Amino acid sequence: MKITRAMELIAASRIPKATGRVKSSKPYSSKLVEVIRNVSSASGGATHMLLERRDVKTAGVLCVASDRGLAGAYASSIIRETERKLLEYEHAGINTRLFVVGKKAQTYFAYRKYHIERAFLGVTDTPGYGDARAIANSLMDSYASGSVDSVDAFYTQFVSALTQAPRQYQLLPITPPAGSGETTSSTVDYAYEPSPAGILSRLLPRYVEATVFSMLLEASASEHSARRRAMKAATENAEELIRVLSRIANRARQAEITTEISEIVGGAEALTAQSS
Repeated sequence: MKITRAMELIAASRIPKATGRVKSSKPYSSKLVEVIRNVSSASGGATHMLLERRDVKTAGVLCVASDRGLAGAYASSIIRETERKLLEYEHAGINTRLFVVGKKAQTYFAYRKYHIERAFLGVTDTPGYGDARAIANSLMDSYASGSVDSVDAFYTQFVSALTQAPRQYQLLPITPPAGSGETTSSTVDYAYEPSPAGILSRLLPRYVEATVFSMLLEASASEHSARRRAMKAATENAEELIRVLSRIANRARQAEITTEISEIVGGAEALTAQSS
């Protein structure tokens, strides 16, 4: 109980920082989407490798789980969603390449003989932008080389301290932001150097990195919240077990004392009767 209580307090102390990082990343992602939309409008329909859509013969699947357990059903929920998608691709005759984040996902899929293209460990507790860049670069390299024709990401979205929901997101090819290629009242007139197409080619990889980073932050906040809730339940169960066992021990002790008293009284009455 002391261990689970300590883990509950540690997880609770990490939740505010994790949720704060999630909220802090949203303005950057939103502004990046806005810039991409405006640049796309000015690029004259320029294409980019990350926007290219092709027939899916080999699908990439990214699963963002956790490195540590004791977080209830957090890891198993997103792993089940990922495996369901893998089986769906298998039934459709589509090859898959699996990328996993977290030791829990690596252990699960390796035990079930899934081929893991690459595993990223030691990331989920406190993810950094460098971690997101490494993951995004690996996915984009596979997409650029033609090893995969699409990438679906599975992660846990942080809704609230009590609610974390598994989510699927198509990471590659990039879906152009709503309004791309259209002139809207909110379109900003930029001065471009060297060209809109050149800037777009630099922005799109940053967009993938920022999206992966946002997923890692959401997953981290979800993991801490799930662990706090699981450890709180474990602490309460331990307290209840202590109460039940204490009650049983007290009853056994009282029964033993009563038996001893009865034996003493019975022995005294027998001695009295014998002497009389």
